[in-house]
Amino acid sequence: MFFDNSMLDAIARGGFLSVFALCWIILLVRIVGLRSFSKMTNFDFVMTVAMGSLLAGASQASDWTGLVQILTAMVSLFAVQFVASILRQRSKMVANTLENTPVFLMRDGVILHDALRATRVSESDLIAKLRNANALDLSTIHAAILETTGDVSILHGDKMDQIIIKNVVNA
Repeated sequence: MFFDNSMLDAIARGGFLSVFALCWIILLVRIVGLRSFSKMTNFDFVMTVAMGSLLAGASQASDWTGLVQILTAMVSLFAVQFVASILRQRSKMVANTLENTPVFLMRDGVILHDALRATRVSESDLIAKLRNANALDLSTIHAAILETTGDVSILHGDKMDQIIIKNVVNA
């Protein structure tokens, strides 16, 4: 691609193509917006993982055709995500199809074992998340929620506005 010497070519290709592909992703994010890597939905999470994989592939491209194919795939994924986000805003049916629903794992200090089973989250994983959130007393936990991205949010403290748990369901 760059040099006749295969070792020198591999080094130059890896360095140049990695930087070039990273700049390409930054350009696409600047065009589409920061929401591209927000991980607000499972769709966004898949997008983030796919971009990482494509970036790795771009840095290893052995010819220009392969690189162009990878760069085109990146543009395509950004375009699909952009269109999907617009459709999600405009259509409840599309939103319901593309998004998971957040689920209560714990409510008012009580661990919901049926919800843990339904979501395949172990009690020890939930307890680890509670420790991570500095939750020291279960009675102060308003809710533990498995979010649409797979993250667990721990809501604790003196009080909680009900809007915080809007659209969260029981498993």
